[in-house]
Amino acid sequence: MMEELLKEIRACRICEDSLPFGCRPVMSAAPSSKILIVGQAPGRIVHSTGIPWDDKSGENLRSWMGIDSDTFYDTSRIAILPMGFCYPGTGKSGDLPPRKECAPEWHTKVLEKLPNLELTLLIGAYAQKYYLQKKRKKNLTETVMHYAEYLPEFIPLPHPSPRNNIWQKKHPWFKAEILPVLQEKIETTLG
Repeated sequence: MMEELLKEIRACRICEDSLPFGCRPVMSAAPSSKILIVGQAPGRIVHSTGIPWDDKSGENLRSWMGIDSDTFYDTSRIAILPMGFCYPGTGKSGDLPPRKECAPEWHTKVLEKLPNLELTLLIGAYAQKYYLQKKRKKNLTETVMHYAEYLPEFIPLPHPSPRNNIWQKKHPWFKAEILPVLQEKIETTLG
């Protein structure tokens, strides 16, 4: 049952000794979820609130998707499964990478309980590497640019962090070409 699995994930302590702020797995899912969002790992704010994407990156992502917060947090429609479930801490140039233990330990178990998935958003290089494997391109930009090759199952996206505003300015095709397709797919999938 999904509830038992979620309880088990929220009690996970696999990498506790490596986390500077302790374990607080953050994710959400329901068997009826039609869209899956696979991101990196919770940031400091999300670690504090326990609410996925409860920060500026989440605001940007909801804007990209063309949906409001109520829709975004409706687990009967949208599941959220980061590559690392806990805040990994801060490095020299931002948050550390997601812990490597989470995805191999939990993702398949969660996916088995999501029979209604129609679309998965792969946000950032870590999610794209894990899910697309050899199908991904040489870098995130190339992978995102060739998003149509991964449809209808996946849409690869850059991270919506405000830190990536420079990337978006360098690649205006993202907002002009990909966001309209993303919003149309979201609307069609959610009805």
